[in-house]
Amino acid sequence: MDTVGRMDTAPSGLAALLLLNLLSGWSMGLTILPHPAVVEKADDDSVMLECRFRLDSADIGPLDIEWSRAPPDPTASQIIIIDYSGDRIYDTRLESMKGRVHFSSPDPKNGDASINITRLRPSDSGKYQCKVKKAPGLQLGDTKLEVLVKPSTPTCYVDGSHEVGKDATLKCLSEGTPPITYIWTKQGSLKSLPPTATADIILGTLKMKNASQDYSGEYKCVAKNRVGRSECVVRFSVSYPSNNAGKIAGAIIGVLLALLLIALIIWCILRRRKKKSYEKEQPYEIREDVPPPKSRVSSARSYTVDSQRSSLGSMSPSNMEPYKSNYDRLATEDLERPPAHSPNLTPSYKVAAPSLNRMGAVPVMIPAQHRDGSIV
Repeated sequence: MDTVGRMDTAPSGLAALLLLNLLSGWSMGLTILPHPAVVEKADDDSVMLECRFRLDSADIGPLDIEWSRAPPDPTASQIIIIDYSGDRIYDTRLESMKGRVHFSSPDPKNGDASINITRLRPSDSGKYQCKVKKAPGLQLGDTKLEVLVKPSTPTCYVDGSHEVGKDATLKCLSEGTPPITYIWTKQGSLKSLPPTATADIILGTLKMKNASQDYSGEYKCVAKNRVGRSECVVRFSVSYPSNNAGKIAGAIIGVLLALLLIALIIWCILRRRKKKSYEKEQPYEIREDVPPPKSRVSSARSYTVDSQRSSLGSMSPSNMEPYKSNYDRLATEDLERPPAHSPNLTPSYKVAAPSLNRMGAVPVMIPAQHRDGSIV
């Protein structure tokens, strides 16, 4: 009996299982299909955020679709970007995203609520949420968007010597969202790097020791991250060292000649100034080229008369009265006496004292003197 009982209950258990599966399928309702949870894109590119859904026959209410973005502040409410309701699309309310966001499908009610965002910016990064509602069903789908900055055009240059036997370093620098890796390659027929070269993919350097002329050529650096890549090319020429000793000697000689010329100019200027200063300090001298003529020797008579005139010229007429008679006598004797230097000549006439007065002669008086020599 136990065996028969087991056989009777087996079909009933299988039927119950089939009925349970059938009922569960009918009650699935609104469902959002799987989509990428994280999307990475480069700035200035475009991206599509997926949100595909499936409706159930039990969902009889109006269809509402809403896209929102989580704010920087976790405590704040969601920021609505774009929505669909009552068979109508309502554009974004964000000024920063106007004209850059729209539904991928012209009719989202067909099961595709995905959106496209164009001309991406780093500020567009964040967590986006797709909400699909059709009563009695309601489903949410989240997608994280990361807008990365692709590497800028690198700057390549040679840091170090270009001479044979010396060490040199090639450097490559770029800006963008880290991490950025750098790859160095050599252009031309021989694309392999020199045997002594060591590349650093993080710092972007290529160090070469004991360089030879075989190291000369063009080297390309590629900078890349998860969303893009950029490259640059630099020329590295290795040559033998030039004759630096001759250049240094020539430079020293040139400097010395220049200093000598400057010193000579300064000396000439100082000497000229000193000469002008000396000429200003010297007084003018009056030179007597021809001696003056010798004066004639006057006679005793003229000397006596002139001396008497010079001695008594300042005497007043009142003082001269006592000496008038003496003057007449002396003048008469002087005229009657022949000159000493002409003993053989005798005057042909005599002039009396009254006549001399009429002729304008000036009487000369010899004043009387005391014994002490003072004039009375």
